[in-house]
Amino acid sequence: MAMFHRHHHYYFAILLSTIFLSHLHSTQAVDFCVADLTSHTTTGYTCKNPATVTADDFVLTALARGGNTSTNINKFAAVPGFVQQLPGLNGLGLAIQRADIEPGGAIPLHTHPAASEMIYVVEGSITAGFISGEPANVVYVKKLNKGEVMVFPQGLLHFQANTGKEHAMGIASYSDSEPGVQLVSAALFGNDFPSFLVEKTTNIDEAEVKKLKALLGGSG
Repeated sequence: MAMFHRHHHYYFAILLSTIFLSHLHSTQAVDFCVADLTSHTTTGYTCKNPATVTADDFVLTALARGGNTSTNINKFAAVPGFVQQLPGLNGLGLAIQRADIEPGGAIPLHTHPAASEMIYVVEGSITAGFISGEPANVVYVKKLNKGEVMVFPQGLLHFQANTGKEHAMGIASYSDSEPGVQLVSAALFGNDFPSFLVEKTTNIDEAEVKKLKALLGGSG
């Protein structure tokens, strides 16, 4: 009987060791999947050859500098840190972005189809908000000061505006490495969506539609 117990413990120890080593090997194999940016498909990116991965694949320095806020009528600039700029994000369900907004400027109503967002105010103050879905369409708005945070649920219309007198800057994080974005104003007035159809589907006067199209580079 004693011999049986010794053998039992011996084989049990071997089994535990095998499971541990197998788990160790499997976790090492999937520690990360740095994006091969030449391999984009509808399902994302394949993994870069681990032998070619460097520390730079996990580092982004661009957010140290703000974008040019004078290039658009909304007086804001966004510097993204998505998988395309930071390949090490691939498969991690994370992304980041810097937003600079001048006084009187705003990031217009938009959605992120693939991700929820959280913004942290680093400089100045930002008035932000989102609109809940149908049928309530409740508007949640809050002025955020330095150090404060607001969350925007995935897919809902939201905005950020600088209603103060100083430059504002925030850092936004996302729950997907490719959050996607659609600006309502650009979708309606920045393309060749026929003006009469925009009028019918929004109840905005056609003359105003054409005025907004001229302002935002649209046609039709």
